[in-house]
Amino acid sequence: MRNPLQDQLLKAGLVNKAKVNQVAREQAKQKQGKQGAAVPREQSVDVERLKADRAERDRALAAERNAQARAAELRAQVRQIIDTHKVRRSGEIDYRFTDGKAIRSVLVNEALRSQLASGTLVIARLDQGYELIPRAAAEKIYEREADAIVLDHGRHAPDAPAGEDDAYYARFQVPDDLIW
Repeated sequence: MRNPLQDQLLKAGLVNKAKVNQVAREQAKQKQGKQGAAVPREQSVDVERLKADRAERDRALAAERNAQARAAELRAQVRQIIDTHKVRRSGEIDYRFTDGKAIRSVLVNEALRSQLASGTLVIARLDQGYELIPRAAAEKIYEREADAIVLDHGRHAPDAPAGEDDAYYARFQVPDDLIW
């Protein structure tokens, strides 16, 4: 079905019949495309909700990745601090300490033992082993990852509440030269 303008253009000889048919087909396609493109309102709301959920999930994953990257960066900094500041150990005295629920030991000499006892030196965990580091380096590590410090006599832990046994054992003197 042609419109009157197309008929007049054909009679005047300005266009040919093939060109008119091609334009008519294109117009029909555009009309069908516009009718098919109309999306029901419920579907568009669902699509928007899915996009918002996906964006929120992506933000959460990005935040988690950033947190993991920051934690890895802090661990690398702690490792570098320990590596650069570790004190060379030598000696034949077993210095025992607790790491969690396990009792560990490192070999030290008398000077290192007295520095550990006074809090001048600190024991830090490095991979599967332990290293002695000075107090200044330990303060840097406390800022980054406090769990890397295993033994620090210079910092006082919060006192545990006194129990009945503490009052009983307070009567006994502990020798100053006790090495366990």
